[in-house]
Amino acid sequence: MSILKDFTKGFIKENPVFVLMLGMCPTLATSSSVKNGIGMGLAATFVLACSNVIISAIRKTVPNKIRIPVFIVVVATFTTIVDLFMEAYVPALHKELGVFIPLIVVNCIILARAEMFAQKNPILNSAADGLGLGLGFTLTLAFIGTIREILGEGTWYGMQVMPSDYKPFLLAILAPGGFICLGLLMGLMVRLQKAAKK
Repeated sequence: MSILKDFTKGFIKENPVFVLMLGMCPTLATSSSVKNGIGMGLAATFVLACSNVIISAIRKTVPNKIRIPVFIVVVATFTTIVDLFMEAYVPALHKELGVFIPLIVVNCIILARAEMFAQKNPILNSAADGLGLGLGFTLTLAFIGTIREILGEGTWYGMQVMPSDYKPFLLAILAPGGFICLGLLMGLMVRLQKAAKK
């Protein structure tokens, strides 16, 4: 598969949320606003791309019996880097995302890509795969965050977009609103995929 195909498949064909159905916990928890969604998505993209590159680079030297613990150490290293970076340079966002930044270590998107792709493919392909899936994850979180923030607060990225007399639909920014929004978008995605096959 070409590097371009490895990069672009994460946007629609193998979108982590809508197609692979991975990373549901951070998707629901951090997509209550666009800013949180983008922040979480970019943090996960950094960890995913860097982990894929290192795992691909060391794949032939790591014994099969210890590959999973080695993968976790690699992912934990990059998660710690992004966690400390965000705490130092974007403390408000770091505080808002809370425990979900350190939990990137156990994010199934990252471990699944390490196991299914990075350990079997060259470095450039693995980097493209990590960037593509990470950016697909980021766009998904931003899209869900856009819907939830506009409906739930009348704002987009903190800017007022709804009329001043708009009454926010509070459910949209609460956990049940995340489930409803995600479910409706997944249903729409399935419908579009079926229509495309006809």
